[in-house]
Amino acid sequence: MTITGAVIKNIIRKLLAGEDYRSEVLALINAEFLQYAVDFFKRVACAKLDNKSVTVDWYKKEFLNSDSFRPEEIAIHSGLNKKTITNAYNSAKKQIMLDASLEHYDTLYDTINNLTEQDDLNISLTIKFRDVSVDLDINESLIVINTLAVKRSALRGGLWSTAGKQVEKPLMATLCNLFQVPRKYFYQDETTDSLREADFRLIDDNGTLHRCEVKLMGKGNPESADAVYARGSRVLVANTLSDLNKEQMNSHGILWVELKNPGDYKRFEQVLKALSIPSKPFTRDLQTALDEILPTILSDDVQDSVTPKSVLQEHDPDNDSNPQLLLDFE
Repeated sequence: MTITGAVIKNIIRKLLAGEDYRSEVLALINAEFLQYAVDFFKRVACAKLDNKSVTVDWYKKEFLNSDSFRPEEIAIHSGLNKKTITNAYNSAKKQIMLDASLEHYDTLYDTINNLTEQDDLNISLTIKFRDVSVDLDINESLIVINTLAVKRSALRGGLWSTAGKQVEKPLMATLCNLFQVPRKYFYQDETTDSLREADFRLIDDNGTLHRCEVKLMGKGNPESADAVYARGSRVLVANTLSDLNKEQMNSHGILWVELKNPGDYKRFEQVLKALSIPSKPFTRDLQTALDEILPTILSDDVQDSVTPKSVLQEHDPDNDSNPQLLLDFE
C-alpha cells in the first residue's frame, strides 16, 4: 500500500504539534473501504445476473475460481486475510493461498448454512445496479458481509503499518531540518533487503552510526517500542510512550522523543547534543517552518518511496564550508 505525500505531510504536522494524527489514517481507511464496497457490490450484482441458473456455487465460481483476481483478492473473497496464510509470493505459496481460500470458504459456507437452518432470522440484501435489482438470500448476504468485514480489517492493518513506515524518514529529515543539522550528519544507509527500505541514521564526527526508529503507536499496542532493543536502535521517536517504556530506554541508553504534547519535538535537540551532532535551537513558528520544509522533502503525489528525495541527495563530506542544510533558515 502507498499513501500520498499530502497525507504524510499532514501526519507530520500533527505529530510535531502534539495532535492526534490518527484521523488522517482513519479517513484513508474509510475512503478506500467505501470505494471497495461499492465496487464489490457491483461485481456481486453482475456475477449473479450472469448466472441465470443460480446455485449455491455461483459465488465460488465467480469470486474464488476465477483468473480475474489475484490470490490475495481471492483470499479476501473467501473471508480470509492473506496474512493468515503467508507473506510470500512465489508460485508454490500462491497455490497454498488458493487452496486455503477454497477450504476456508467451504467451512464458512457450512457454518453459515448450519446457523441459518437453526434460526428463524431472515436477512436479505437487495442490490440495485443500472435499474436492475438483484436479491441475495441470507446465506449469500452473510458471505458478502463477512467478505467486507475481512477487507476492512485488512485495509486497517495495512494502512496503519504503511503510515508508520512512510512517515519515518520524512519525519526524521524534518526534525533534522528544524534544528539545522547539516546534511552530512544524517542519511539513509543502503540495504540489501528488497522488502524493506534502509534505516534512517544519524552520524557523529567520529563516524559512529546511530540507528533511528519512528514508532506510531496506537491504543492496544503499547509494546511496539520493544523493537528498538531487537534492532539495536539508538534513538526512538514515538507519538506516545508509557512511563515504563521511558524508564527502560533510559536504563538502556536509548534516546527518545515523545510527540504527545505541543513542544515535545524540542526534546530532539537534547538527543542531538547527547550524540555530539551540530545543531541550532529552533525558535521560529513551527507551522510556518513546516510550510517551507515539507515541500523540499515530499510532493503531494503518491509516494513510490518512503525515503525523502532530500535524504538521498549526494553531499560532499569534505566541504565543510558548505553545511548543505536541507533548508537554511538564515
